[in-house]
Amino acid sequence: FGQGPVQCAEIASSQKIPEAYLDQLLSGLRRVGIVRSVRGPHGGHELARAPRQLTLGDIVTALEGPVVPHEFVHEPSSDAVGADWWAACAVRNAWLDELRARGRRARLFAPAESGEQVGDASQGAHADLLAVQDALARLPEEQRAAVALVLIEGLSYKEAAHIMEVPIGTLTSRLARGREALQEMLGETTGALP
Repeated sequence: FGQGPVQCAEIASSQKIPEAYLDQLLSGLRRVGIVRSVRGPHGGHELARAPRQLTLGDIVTALEGPVVPHEFVHEPSSDAVGADWWAACAVRNAWLDELRARGRRARLFAPAESGEQVGDASQGAHADLLAVQDALARLPEEQRAAVALVLIEGLSYKEAAHIMEVPIGTLTSRLARGREALQEMLGETTGALP
């Protein structure tokens, strides 16, 4: 770290792994901002942040996706009662919230080197944001929840349906009605929805 970029062939040779496989690994790490790549004759790959700021979990999640303890994927066991059931739900929900937050942080924050290109938000963009927030607030609760989970949080239909405790078809219907209502409310005033 901090000694400049290292070429892919050099890393592959020193680690005795195929260069094509290393390219796949680096692509995943680059996508989440763990590695940055530099083009050119003296280019290569380097860590985007200090090693002390990285955890093994960050790397495994970048390469393999979230690692989910089996008991958190499913509802608490049917024999759990009272405080045990509540605690299992609370832990599961906290874990899901953290997972979603990590995903949002990875999508929201640009790499530090692109900071030079960030300017003040235009008035038009701010007005669009306010219009979208207002339109979301006017949606019926079940449509707002579907839109928030799928379109804002980025959950799959299956995950969103599970959280809302409805069949996927019901979620799909609520999402379609919510999108349609948002497009109607926003009309041509924003560029927020296709």
